[in-house]
Amino acid sequence: MKKILIIEDEKSIAELEQDYLEINGFQTEMVHTGDIGLQKALTQDYDLILLDVMLPNIDGFEICKKIRSVKDIPIIMVTAKKEEIDKIRGLGLGADDYLVKPFSPNEMVARVKAHLSRYERLSMKPTTKSQGIYIRGLFVDRSSRRVFVNNKEITLTTKEFDVLTFLALNPDQVFSKDHLFERIWGYDSNGDVSTVTVHIRKIREKIEHDPSNPEYIETVWGSGYRFH
Repeated sequence: MKKILIIEDEKSIAELEQDYLEINGFQTEMVHTGDIGLQKALTQDYDLILLDVMLPNIDGFEICKKIRSVKDIPIIMVTAKKEEIDKIRGLGLGADDYLVKPFSPNEMVARVKAHLSRYERLSMKPTTKSQGIYIRGLFVDRSSRRVFVNNKEITLTTKEFDVLTFLALNPDQVFSKDHLFERIWGYDSNGDVSTVTVHIRKIREKIEHDPSNPEYIETVWGSGYRFH
C-alpha cells in the first residue's frame, strides 16, 4: 500500500485529503506544522508528499528544497494563491506538480495516482544489461537513480533525473520541448513546455564542465534537444 505524507496546517483540508486518499486505498499520515513535516519527510519512507505552501515554523518552499536535496519522491505542492504558481516554477525547487485551493478532491486523487504511476514506471529496476549508462565520464545508475560525473556524485531532482535518463537512453535523437514535456510530465500535469528549458539548464549546470558549451545535451535550434 502506497504511503502518503500530508503536510497541511488547515485541518479541514488535511482531513479532506486524507479521507479521499484512504477511500482510494492509500495509507496516509497527516501533520500540521512545517518543522514536524520536514522531520518526518526526511526520516521516514513515503511514496509521495502533499505539501502546503504556507505553513507554521517553516514554509513549503523551504521544505521542498530540503527534501529534494536527499530524496526524489513525487511532491505535489498545494497553494491558496494563484500568484504563487509562478513562484513555485521560478524557484525551481523540484516540485512535481501543484494544486490551487479550492481544488476538487477527485482531481487531487487523480494527480496523486498519475505521479505515483509515472514515478514507479520511470524508476522500475531495469535488467542487468541496462542498469547503467556510461558516456565519457558521465554515469547514470538507473537502478539506484544516482548520477556521477568523473566519479563525483551529482544530486538531481526527480524530473532532472528523468529528463537526463530519457535523453541518454535515446542518443543522437532530437526531441522537441513538447515531446519531452509529454513524456516526462504528461499533459495531465499543470505547467507548460517552458519548464523543459529550465530543467535542461539546471541539468547542464550540474553535469557539464562548461554549460554554455555543453558536451552531453545539445540544443538543436528550432527543433529541440539531443543527447550527444
